[in-house]
Amino acid sequence: MKKLAFASLTALIVLSGCNTFKGFGQDVSKAGEGVSNTADKVEKKI
Repeated sequence: MKKLAFASLTALIVLSGCNTFKGFGQDVSKAGEGVSNTADKVEKKI
């Protein structure tokens, strides 16, 4: 019974971690787009 509970808990943590990393990747991507857009604006002004 303890092994089943441990396996279920481990699976839950792993699956929720995947969603967290996916969200983190999306946030980093959006931040990169913001930096690129700002660099483009500065380049146009120069």
